[in-house]
Amino acid sequence: DGKEDPKLFNPTALDARQWVQALKAAGIKLLILTAKHHDGFCLWPSRYTEHSVKNSPWREGKGDVVREVAQACREGGLKFGVYLSPWDRHEPSYGDSPAYNEHFRNQLRELLTHYGEVAEVWFDGACGEGPNGKRQEYDWLSYYRLVRQTQPHALIAICGPDVRWVGNEDGLARENETSVQPIGKDSWSRDMHPGKQWIWHPAECDVSIRPGWFYHPAEDTKVKSLEQLLEIYCQSVGRNSVLLLNVPPDRRGLIHENDVQRLAELGAAIQRRFSRSLAETHGQGQSVELKLSSPAKIDQAILMEDIRQGERVRGYVLEVLQPDGWKEVRQGAVIGHKQIIRFPPLEASAVRLRVTACLAEPRIRKLAVYSVGP
Repeated sequence: DGKEDPKLFNPTALDARQWVQALKAAGIKLLILTAKHHDGFCLWPSRYTEHSVKNSPWREGKGDVVREVAQACREGGLKFGVYLSPWDRHEPSYGDSPAYNEHFRNQLRELLTHYGEVAEVWFDGACGEGPNGKRQEYDWLSYYRLVRQTQPHALIAICGPDVRWVGNEDGLARENETSVQPIGKDSWSRDMHPGKQWIWHPAECDVSIRPGWFYHPAEDTKVKSLEQLLEIYCQSVGRNSVLLLNVPPDRRGLIHENDVQRLAELGAAIQRRFSRSLAETHGQGQSVELKLSSPAKIDQAILMEDIRQGERVRGYVLEVLQPDGWKEVRQGAVIGHKQIIRFPPLEASAVRLRVTACLAEPRIRKLAVYSVGP
């Protein structure tokens, strides 16, 4: 609640390289560190507060979790991002909107200028009253401008112009989730996207590997099953969205062994299912056909557009060729970056994608089929 003693922070074996290796085993490409949550405690020695690691016994007050994680990501080949909570239950200026906005920008600037390349900046919209009884008014546009100035290639996510929240914390996207969205009513939306009515605003699906978002020893045996995680993967990544999987380090400063095992299982299962297709092709136009070298049982397909050209497909039918003719296995409206399509096993000699509606000539980056099995 912002009143905790910084001396409580004293992980005995914090190892950011262990985090990176565990995440890489799952196939994760980007690590976003919660640098400051709503309690206001900073995992770096911020000049602008005493509520930080510099007043903890960890590393004798000379430690910097953000630096260790950023370095581990660079060494391990992961992209690095930061979450910085706008809500700060410790900071006395919170609620004095101009003063706190300057304080927040100062802390954001520290994160964006002291730790190398930042691939994503993650903001949520949590907001409350300050000690003065007034509700804080965030100056979002000034935050975004600071990100653009200091890290021009960084994505600004969730409360931001580049990536949006899917709308639930179950890790699930809607069917036909599209990255093309009408511009929002917020004033900053039009400032960040001048003259546009529609913008590229893909969805991010967040969910925790455990029942809660923070580490609790009682949840060590409640890590989501492999089956649950695969279902989440197929209904997020497989629905034209990004999956953000929360993995909380334990009190030692390590990712718990049970989480490490499940992450490795997830990565292995995804590789087993999708690393090698039975057949695949690409093409453009309103019909793309894939002929198998010989009839085979298939039960999943992956469709991908070349999103460098935008999302062009607005209606499609996926069919498989059986001895008695073409059989429809899926109708949809959106392909986008990726669709994972699952269906009962079918004997097929060919697969056909027919585009029934489009905004421009479809550019299909991938049409692939798989035999995944149970």
